Amino acid sequence: MSHHPPTLAAVATVTQRLAVLLAAGVTPVSAWGYLNGAPVVNEVVESRADSAHIAEVILAASAGRPALEAGGWRGLAAAWSIAMETGAPLAPSLRDYASSLRSLAQAQRDIAVALAAPIATARMVMALPVVGILFGMVFGFDTARTLFATPSGWGCLAIGAGLMALAVYWNRHLISAAQPTEAAPGIECDLMAIAAAGGGSLATARSLLDETARRFALPVVAARIDEVLDLSRRAGVPAAELLRSEADEMRRSARATAAQKAATLSVRLMLPLGLCILPAFMVLGVFPLLIAVISSTVTTF
Repeated sequence: MSHHPPTLAAVATVTQRLAVLLAAGVTPVSAWGYLNGAPVVNEVVESRADSAHIAEVILAASAGRPALEAGGWRGLAAAWSIAMETGAPLAPSLRDYASSLRSLAQAQRDIAVALAAPIATARMVMALPVVGILFGMVFGFDTARTLFATPSGWGCLAIGAGLMALAVYWNRHLISAAQPTEAAPGIECDLMAIAAAGGGSLATARSLLDETARRFALPVVAARIDEVLDLSRRAGVPAAELLRSEADEMRRSARATAAQKAATLSVRLMLPLGLCILPAFMVLGVFPLLIAVISSTVTTF
């Protein structure tokens, strides 16, 4: 029944601060020195790497982090790498990327809020069997012996444990399904826009994008990039603006999906509570008491 705190907020904060510092004219290496807190940032600062090698340090430092957080750091590293290689301005793209990360981090917070009530209720219900046993003993019924020392009690234990295990599995599945699955929606369009802004040809920029995506293990929807580039050629408009617009659209879609999942999670979590945890309470807390009462009555007669 446990859940993890949001993992993208720290990446979003670092990315936003980098964007502001770079836009203000701070040099790339110096910008990292003004940041603190996140372990990845500390490793970058301690490495004393030059701007060309900071992306590699970020990639290495993100290893072992939670999957979604690691994806956020890899996206930052990829954007940094392309900007350093092409000489393109990095601050605008980092600001957009930080906005995307903040939206997904908010979705994680919404999921945590949705979990609060079902988790509190489940914990309370899980404590009720003990209350039932104590309640029976107060009235002179040996419910503990009935539950742990009789075949009917063993049956209740087996059924109750099975129901609780099913509830835990079901909850974890629902929580996992509601989590954002991609840390950097639209990152391929952002990276292509950064590469194109460096002044080289689109073919060179596309080749650099593919190489960077492989290097930093980022998903790239090639058909989407080709579609935008084809529209740019046919309309005679700069590819970078179209790419950024496409990235914004992908981020809006991801935000809407994450918000919808978070909104429905609290309702869906009522299913394992009602179908598994409450019946488990009946089996573990009420049935042994009834069995003890009936056994005592039969013995008396």
